[in-house]
Amino acid sequence: MICGTDEAGRGPIAGPVVAAAVILDPRRPILGINDSKKLSEKKREALSQEIKEKALYWSIAQCDADEIDAINILQASLLAMQRAVEGLGVTPEKVLVDGNRLPKLIVPGEAIIGGDGLHECIGAASILAKVERDRQMLLWHAHYPDYDFARHKAYPTPGHLELLQRFGACPIHRRSFKPVRRVLGEID
Repeated sequence: MICGTDEAGRGPIAGPVVAAAVILDPRRPILGINDSKKLSEKKREALSQEIKEKALYWSIAQCDADEIDAINILQASLLAMQRAVEGLGVTPEKVLVDGNRLPKLIVPGEAIIGGDGLHECIGAASILAKVERDRQMLLWHAHYPDYDFARHKAYPTPGHLELLQRFGACPIHRRSFKPVRRVLGEID
């Protein structure tokens, strides 16, 4: 009953930060779990489905752009992980967290830098969070096609920054992030 948790979406300038929590079943191994950033999109998609089918418990939670702006991205990331752990429906014995900070937990936890490449349960959470966030950005692309969210997933690429400059901020842009504040005229 060891839970892994991780988030996806701290760096983008739009959309939610998404977290997942996973308790794997040692009797049903899943080959190929790793840090989601080290896997192709196709491999992440396949592993995400397998994790959902074979894990004992899994949960996905998030904080949207308004919450991120209200409490900052670090606190929103921790809150999303807390929500994911609480959404498991069971109380794990321990929570392993990717990174150097722990969310608020009612059970023992351990923060592990690079944990998504070291512990399968954290890697599994990394995959679920990344796949869900990318899926949401495709949905947002349908609402706001001018911003090309399907391509850059709201990371501050040169193309995204150019579109942000041209069209201004849309409702899912994080207004507390410098590139968005600059477009809104809040900073030079």
